[in-house]
Amino acid sequence: MLDPKKFPVIRRWPARHPERIQLYSLNTPNGVKVSIMLEETGLSYELHLVDILNDESRLPEFLALNPNGKIPAIIDPDGPGGEPIGGFESGAILIYLAEKSGQFLAADPAVRLQTLQWVFFQVASIGPMFGQLGYFYKYAGREIEDKRPLQRYAAETQRLLGVLDTRLDGRRWIMGDDFSIADIATLGWVRSLREHYQAGGWPISARSPGFLAGYSGAWRGQLCSGVSTFRGNRDRACCAQ
Repeated sequence: MLDPKKFPVIRRWPARHPERIQLYSLNTPNGVKVSIMLEETGLSYELHLVDILNDESRLPEFLALNPNGKIPAIIDPDGPGGEPIGGFESGAILIYLAEKSGQFLAADPAVRLQTLQWVFFQVASIGPMFGQLGYFYKYAGREIEDKRPLQRYAAETQRLLGVLDTRLDGRRWIMGDDFSIADIATLGWVRSLREHYQAGGWPISARSPGFLAGYSGAWRGQLCSGVSTFRGNRDRACCAQ
């Protein structure tokens, strides 16, 4: 049984199935990484929706699990040594679940390094830059008269998609023939350009293509065709072409 003294989050979100991995998340670009991973690996889990718009991730119970107050976060009741363990940061959780399940992260050191490079490319570059584009294009930042921030993040988003397209040229998945946590990490942010920010067809200049016109658009459609990925997104519209 999970101890509420060690994991106060279960007081706010009680576990009906404490023997399963407890996932605290929402269907955001970062949140869907972990739900997709859990669906694809077949690991049993229980989902708890955290309403970030009402600052539920800032509640003391949640902060006890993730001091940074961000989703997703997990509790694995069967962690290392059979002891419960909590985890946060989507990239770290993907790696943990890959190692726990033995899936989607190669054991070969060279392939493992290359896979983790692309996971951290998403974490360090795609996520922050796409998120800033969304803020200045779709949300409160759109009211700012000076459009240079929007132009900066739009240009960087296009550049990063170009990097991804180059990597995918001639490859089925980011790591070639093998589906990996690099694909799972990246999907939510690429589809957010169209589904969350409605920026999928917005060009930077008259000469530049829409954001999803290259290989990343085809890769996104292929990834979204998976039944488990649909369930992990919790909404088939998330993967609409």
